[in-house]
Order: sequence, then C-alpha cells, then structure tokens
Amino acid sequence: MKSLMVLIALTTLASATLGAAFKEVSFATSDGGQIFANLYGKGSHAVVLAHGAVFNKESWHTQALMLEERGLKVLAIDFRGYSKSKAGKKGKTLSLDVLAAIEYLKGQGAEKVSLLGGSVGGRASAEASVVSEPGDIHRLVLLANPPFGSPQKLKGDKLFIVSEGDRLAASVKKEFQKAPKPKRLEVLQGDAHAQHIFKTDQAGKLEKLIVGFLTEE
Repeated sequence: MKSLMVLIALTTLASATLGAAFKEVSFATSDGGQIFANLYGKGSHAVVLAHGAVFNKESWHTQALMLEERGLKVLAIDFRGYSKSKAGKKGKTLSLDVLAAIEYLKGQGAEKVSLLGGSVGGRASAEASVVSEPGDIHRLVLLANPPFGSPQKLKGDKLFIVSEGDRLAASVKKEFQKAPKPKRLEVLQGDAHAQHIFKTDQAGKLEKLIVGFLTEE
C-alpha cells in the first residue's frame, strides 16, 4: 500500500511538472474543426510540431523544451481525432490543422513560423507548405514523411531527414530531388522511423540537426 501511494505521488508530481512547462490552447480550423495544442515559450520565431500516427502532442515534450531554450515559441498540436481535437467538414485533412496552427501563431504575434513534422505529420506539414502563402513558412523540417505528390511546390528553407533503413528512404530522396532550393537532406544510421529515432542512439544527432537548422541565422 505504501509503495502504491509513493507511485501515485510521483506520478502526480511528474504530471504537474510536465504541465507547468506549457499551457494548453485551442483554435478553430477553416473547415470548422477544433485543435488542441501545447504552447511553450515566447519569441517572434515560432515552430509548429506535428506528430506521427502513433504519437500525440505530448510526444514532442523533450524537443519542445530544447527549442524553447533556444528562444523559440513552440506549438505542439494534437491532430483532429486525437485526444480532444475534433475534425471539421473535411474529415481527415490534417494539413488544415497545420494551417490553423500557423494562423494561430501569427495571431499571437509570431513574425516567422516554421514547421517540424514526423511521418504523417511531415506529410501534413508538406501539404500545408504547398498551399500556404509565400512567406508564411520560414523553415520546414520533414522527418521521414510519406509521399505527398507536390515536392516542387514546397515553400521555405527545407530539411529532409530519414534513416537509411527506413522503408520511406527512397521516396524521401526522390522528393528531396524535386523540391526547390534552399534544401538539405540528412540520412541517419539505422532503420528507425520518424519520431522513433528519438529512442535510438541517433537521438542526439537528430536533435542537434533540428535545433541547429531551426535556429541558424
């Protein structure tokens, strides 16, 4: 019984500590959906974090803190259908959630907005980039994104990242070749996919690449 009480106390303390690092916000999408997100930090340069299919907004917590420490405002979103986020009239069109996040950050005073998406979050970020207005997206990090069909229309300074053994490595390289400059491709060791790389010995290198790219002048 005593061990159980200690475990509950530690869990409560961890939850409180996690929650103290950000505030939860929500905003509407253009098709009438509602997106919930965790907002970290301050600053005129903001970054939207878009998770993969088996992740959620909390999965970015460690990376969000790293970016916040470098002076960035960070918005980690839950896509429609995850937790409290709800879809609008256009169903599973995840790019609308990313576009709504960009508009929310601009409304909060962000002068530059960058995107970081993992797997399907990368595809959603890429699709948002394609239809965004020129200048809306400062930098774009695509972490092992599935094919989306219009890489030649991507906007912003682009960083493609994929593991050499990832089943999507070939398609990522093809889309990188078609994407307009400025752009950069980084291929990491191993076969971990997207955010799963953060669980491997390549985590430090991946985080350094992302933080460096998003904060370089």
